[in-house]
Amino acid sequence: MFNKSALAAAAATLMATPAFAQDAMGIDEKVNQVFADVTGPFVGLIFAPFPGTSFPWIVMWLVIAASVFTLYFGLVQFRFFGHAIRLVKGDYSDPNDAGEVSHFQALATALSGTVGLGNIAGVAVAVGIGGPGATFWMILAGLLGMASKFTECTLGVKYRNEYADGSVSGGPMYYISKGFKELGLPGGKALAVLFSIFCILGALGGGNMFQANQAHAQISGIVGDYPGWITGLVFATIVFLVIVGGIKSIARVTEKVVPFMGILYVGAALIILIINYDMIGWAFGQIFAGAFTGLGIAGGFVGALIQGFKRAAFSNEAGVGSAAIAHSAVRTNEPITEGFVSLLEPLIDTVVICTMTALVITISGQLIWDAEAGTYILNEAGSAIATVDGNSGVALTSAAFGASISWFPYVLAIAVVLFAFSTMISWSYYGLKAWTYLFGEGKTTELVFKLIFCVFVVIGAAASLGPVIDFSDAAIFAMAVVNIFALYFLMKVVRKELAAYAAKLKSGEIKRVKA
Repeated sequence: MFNKSALAAAAATLMATPAFAQDAMGIDEKVNQVFADVTGPFVGLIFAPFPGTSFPWIVMWLVIAASVFTLYFGLVQFRFFGHAIRLVKGDYSDPNDAGEVSHFQALATALSGTVGLGNIAGVAVAVGIGGPGATFWMILAGLLGMASKFTECTLGVKYRNEYADGSVSGGPMYYISKGFKELGLPGGKALAVLFSIFCILGALGGGNMFQANQAHAQISGIVGDYPGWITGLVFATIVFLVIVGGIKSIARVTEKVVPFMGILYVGAALIILIINYDMIGWAFGQIFAGAFTGLGIAGGFVGALIQGFKRAAFSNEAGVGSAAIAHSAVRTNEPITEGFVSLLEPLIDTVVICTMTALVITISGQLIWDAEAGTYILNEAGSAIATVDGNSGVALTSAAFGASISWFPYVLAIAVVLFAFSTMISWSYYGLKAWTYLFGEGKTTELVFKLIFCVFVVIGAAASLGPVIDFSDAAIFAMAVVNIFALYFLMKVVRKELAAYAAKLKSGEIKRVKA
């Protein structure tokens, strides 16, 4: 016999479910509105265009810096590429060197912070607005950005703090304050504090909320619509369980997750490209033609260039300074070695993975093409290319994968979840180091930040794409403003390190640990 009171309670619960769902959706809308109102002025400042143009000053700031470092260090990203591979393999690794993680673990941790939804959703945004031509500028920005990454990560190791328990803390906030003091330059401490503030914002924005937001979009697109805060709560719990163990715990997870998710995603993209091999040549033609002509898309050539550079910067973070925090934990007594290892990041992240995404979207037919006019058709607002189902962001990438194989969006959903998860745990470490720089080392201080970080996971999943992606870009680019300014003063330190290491390598003083 059923208990009548229990049955009545169950019925009341079922009747209340729609009202509960409606209230939950209302929470999402309220969170989104408050978030957009608060972050609007900050976003406007960072992306202000040059007078009389639509070109954001911050994009040129990054491009010029990457070009300067490429020339200043004599194309270091190409000259020492082979040596970087050998370092990652562990050919020169001494387990007795100071630090917490191996070259490979440091690279995996940093890659897990960059190889994320910027490669999936971000590329879709770039191609959707700037057309396939944006891919060309993305690749160029990635190649140039290798030199920026090399510069900042070398400094990260050189000026890191090493503690008695074997742990380390490093990153722009340390090399700015200590490096400026060493060179007798004023303002180092103030710049370090400013960077730390922006880093915390970047960790909560691009490294957290954007990831949770797009992961929820992909999951709800498969299982059906439901409140974003539910996804956020699940992610927040899992993330907390990992990050509570510190960098060694994060490194152990990322060194397993990053190779798996990279192979999974690139493998899926390769299958799509193999199926549509006859369109690959056409797709590259669209990329090169669109890079210089715009093919009639919104903003034309300049629109493609802006979107390509913006997405590359958000994806690989070269010049931002974030990766220097992860690389600072490496086991090495030669700071320059981690600079070599780090230059591989933009290559893997932007040149390989982002290009694969762009090719899949281009050949999928999701972007509506006017064959007679030889241009793409814009949406009603004229702000982006019209798509088959009006998709943008991760939904566009998912539709592009699904156009060839119907069940591929499920594979993409797994990749999205892994990308989002790995990026969040890495950026939690970046934000944590900025937090402890401001408020001091200690278990309680660390726990406070980790709890705040997890709360923002929930907020990100509940907010809409527009305000989240705008804030994510602005916070991360703000880090680059301070970081690159400091790098111009400190790059001569890196050149001395490079010259000294190259001489040791040539003389045989630096030997391989294993053949």
